[in-house]
Amino acid sequence: MNKILILGASGFIGQTLYKELCSYFDVYGTYFSHKSFRDNQHFSHFNMEYDGIDELLSLRKPDIIISCLRGNFDLQLEVHHHLINYIKNTRKRLVFLSSSNVFDAFTNYPSYEYDKTLSESKYGRFKIKIENQLLRLPEYNYLILRLPMVFGKHSPRIKELKETLRKGEAYEVFPDLVMNVTTVDRLAQQAHYLLNRKKKGIYHLGSEDLIHHDEFIIEVCKLAHLKSPLFKNVYTSNFDRYLAVLPKEQLLPKHLRISCDEVIKDSGV
Repeated sequence: MNKILILGASGFIGQTLYKELCSYFDVYGTYFSHKSFRDNQHFSHFNMEYDGIDELLSLRKPDIIISCLRGNFDLQLEVHHHLINYIKNTRKRLVFLSSSNVFDAFTNYPSYEYDKTLSESKYGRFKIKIENQLLRLPEYNYLILRLPMVFGKHSPRIKELKETLRKGEAYEVFPDLVMNVTTVDRLAQQAHYLLNRKKKGIYHLGSEDLIHHDEFIIEVCKLAHLKSPLFKNVYTSNFDRYLAVLPKEQLLPKHLRISCDEVIKDSGV
């Protein structure tokens, strides 16, 4: 049985991945601030600023590492440098959760798996740095999963939306932003499939179709029965701008794909 180590397993995405995979693999995880994981023998406390990742790798000896880390970009880069050395020396695998923001400098069209990356944001450039290190390795060593905005009824974005509207404050929507989306549960199912089938390379895990940001948020509010929501329209361009990651060559089975309507229904309950 493959041993999996999820870095950032106490976070929103990390917890869902852990729950999805733990019945099928020997899964371990890390936590930082969630003390509820302290007594779980499959979780280790990990502080990027003080703890050495090499010690944790030596302890767990994972066959597959899934990186869901968040926090200081410089510290994350240092951790991933050690992770890449580990997989190079052991022929193990690293699953890196990347982002549609690696394409945020391209606004005229959606982006596909093998398009050139270019970002204007600090977050996007950070993700590109780690992607580029992985792309220098043999393809069997890595999976790069590029994600759009991740929603779901318990997602931080939906919680923020509901809390903002509960306070009677205006929630910012971007009418010129064309995006695709996904849910954390479908993401976990897709990752499970990719690991089970020993897939490699780059995958785009967004919905098959696209939607404007304001339309998506309005539809979620309708399903959640949020009365008289107050929105603040924020325009960043005179034309539609795209921030969407669509698959072209690395297609998933139909039962693992998702549509914007499905994400809205899952997020609006």
